[in-house]
Amino acid sequence: MSEGCLLCGAELEYLPAAEEMQCVFCGRTFESTAHCRNGHYICDECHANPAESSIRCIVLQTRSKNPYAIAEEMFASPAVHMHGPEHHFLVASALLAACGNAGLDIDRESALNAVIARGRKVPGGFCGLAGCCGAAVSAGIFASVVQKTTPLSAKPWASGIQLTADSLEAVAKIGGPRCCKRNTYAVLQTAVAFCAEELNIILEYPDTITCRHSGKNTECKKTDCPFYPR
Repeated sequence: MSEGCLLCGAELEYLPAAEEMQCVFCGRTFESTAHCRNGHYICDECHANPAESSIRCIVLQTRSKNPYAIAEEMFASPAVHMHGPEHHFLVASALLAACGNAGLDIDRESALNAVIARGRKVPGGFCGLAGCCGAAVSAGIFASVVQKTTPLSAKPWASGIQLTADSLEAVAKIGGPRCCKRNTYAVLQTAVAFCAEELNIILEYPDTITCRHSGKNTECKKTDCPFYPR
């Protein structure tokens, strides 16, 4: 079954301009460009909250050096939806866990707090609304956190931006419409090379990826996606 509104299952509608909407879960009011066809709006925080707990648990417990396998474990959680802003910190979290297990010297819990806090600042639908995929931004967040980059850094500043640029290029080459799973795979592939070149961390990653989530995505590109089952 394809995934739509978390409350009623109806498909989402995107508006040409932001409107004031009340979240049906927490009752707070936000400006948004999307609600379901039945008028329900769910804010990014309510959408991502259960997913954050699952992602945190996996990052702190996994021993895998494979960010793809870690991401798939996160995807398996019912709290992680087909699409949603949780992917904006999921990518960085999977990379952080894999690199920590592969020998990167970092305080995992502190770094995890940082990537989640930064990833939460990237709103849902950012790919279409800003021309900048949140999964690619998540890779840049990962690079900035593990390299302790600030706006005054030199080489780490450039390498983090380059990773984001390369990730965006990988996503753009496949084309739209949105798919958070497809974009995660493309970005993780790009980030594995970055980890080897910039961090001297060799991660495990499969030569071939076969997506198991196409049945949940109404907008799936099917055979036009490199990860669609052949």
